Amino acid sequence: MQQDTARVGKLSITLEGELNEFSAILTTKRLQDDLYELTLTLTASEPARPPAVKLAWRFPAIDIGASWTTAAGRGRGLNVDWGKPMAASSTNQAPVLMLHSFSGMNRLTFACSDALNPTELMAGIVEETGEFSCYVGLLQGLQPPVARYEATLRIDTRAVDYAVALKEVSDWWASFPDYAPAFVPDIARLPMYSTWYSFHQNVDPDAIVKQCRLAKQLGCETVIVDDGWQTNDGSRGYAFCGDWKPIRVPQMRNFVDRVHDTGLAFILWYSVPFIGIHSDAFKRFEGKYLFHSERMKASVLDPRFPEVREYLIMLYENALTEWNLDGFKLDFVDSFQPTPQSVQLTGEGRDYASVHAAADRLLADVISRLRAIKPQIMIEFRQNYIGPLMRKYGNLFRAGDCPNDAMTNRVRTLDLRLLAGNTAVHADMMMWNADEPPECAALQILNVLFSVPQVSVLLDKITPDQQRMVGFWLSFWREHRDVLLDGEFRPAHPESLFPYAVATSALKQVVVIYDDAVAEVDNDVQRKLFVVNATRGDRVVVRLRQSITMLNNVIKNCCGDTLTTEKRTLPAGIHELNIPAAGLAIIG
Repeated sequence: MQQDTARVGKLSITLEGELNEFSAILTTKRLQDDLYELTLTLTASEPARPPAVKLAWRFPAIDIGASWTTAAGRGRGLNVDWGKPMAASSTNQAPVLMLHSFSGMNRLTFACSDALNPTELMAGIVEETGEFSCYVGLLQGLQPPVARYEATLRIDTRAVDYAVALKEVSDWWASFPDYAPAFVPDIARLPMYSTWYSFHQNVDPDAIVKQCRLAKQLGCETVIVDDGWQTNDGSRGYAFCGDWKPIRVPQMRNFVDRVHDTGLAFILWYSVPFIGIHSDAFKRFEGKYLFHSERMKASVLDPRFPEVREYLIMLYENALTEWNLDGFKLDFVDSFQPTPQSVQLTGEGRDYASVHAAADRLLADVISRLRAIKPQIMIEFRQNYIGPLMRKYGNLFRAGDCPNDAMTNRVRTLDLRLLAGNTAVHADMMMWNADEPPECAALQILNVLFSVPQVSVLLDKITPDQQRMVGFWLSFWREHRDVLLDGEFRPAHPESLFPYAVATSALKQVVVIYDDAVAEVDNDVQRKLFVVNATRGDRVVVRLRQSITMLNNVIKNCCGDTLTTEKRTLPAGIHELNIPAAGLAIIG
């Protein structure tokens, strides 16, 4: 086993692995104190299968309380050196891992420039030494032959806020020409109505148009018509995917026109890689699949065939022009994964050896050709296909499915915000029981205030108070989306699932408190302060850094009714604010 070592600040990083036909060069670049780039270059005299290698080092476990990755979910604790690494690839997760203190300060953040090929990232505690065993595993799995490979590791040990360190990683990725993020039209940053939880596969144009009219009145600007339009089967499987004919909605253009008449844009769902066993296309693409899933009753297309890519792109182009769509919800693109058998298949009509490179080509061509027809086209991707490559083609990233789960929706949207840059981050579609008290239903919205809301309830079936609540909070969100989406953003204490979050602009500051915690408010007398009680209690606690002298203090309930208005002085320090459950205080 060849081992080459490079000094990166205080770290000694070793290249591990059998290089075989390849030679390796490690190059170090200092960006500033405690911030470095380490570039690995592998070369061979002629194309050969590149080796799986690791860049490995040790890091002292000093003032480190938690970890953060895009795959962490609710698990924010520390890994062990015998644990499982975090895996990332072009259509799954993002290659970054952070260790931070309980005070939210970065201790170690490392990110990889190779967001295309499968990578592994590991930081596991070594019981014997109180250190972390860290590595980035490159070129994982069987890879197609290459003559040259290069990847850069960004290593950040600065004592900066964790959110700052992650934002800079996002900016670093976006600086690569091959990762330039897609254009985001403004409508992608406005509330949407989704049919999934409210209709599931029972797509009924008349009923959906009715919901669209109500959604428009409440502040939505787009409808996402989800699974079901392409089949009369309602079993939620994928056996009928692949032909993408509007079986349940034969007058699709008329349906789209009726939705447009309500004032809403129209996004249509597709499961990109699946060809169901009951579709006409199933036989057509025999021999051009990566694998078959008996559970899904569908096979996954192999994007290395140019005719496969062209078939999919033509489906979307034709739908866009014939039905006058405004966007696509392209689902399950993370299923473009090679199996040990399919990865070794080359030639025979394939113009790519790498499945990941072919999937990248497919999605790049999709957004390019659709944008040529409609420059404002919207493309939604769902967690976990949210990495830097995915920002090239998707301009909406939505939290993974978590029906009625406000806390999970909060964690997922805030996690997405930390790396998404200007890509529009959307909440999972919000739903709740029609008999919920409005204060409880409001928590579904308040937990995702720092993302774009998607509503998915039957708006004519919820109570009048729930309707008033939705209207009030969507109105609040639209009025203040400049700070909620574009302000300086810090969700506090990721290790505790973000008990509060703060967004700040020159003139406004919004503090949303989700738990029984003291929210630190670095307020300024020039800014109007909005404090949202996103709990079921009747008070929240804040610590003001500066005094607020003789300003209006307005308290509203969850439906927007004003309860009190008074002049009030708040000196610097800790204050208990009496705000009703799911209510709002406006100070200034």
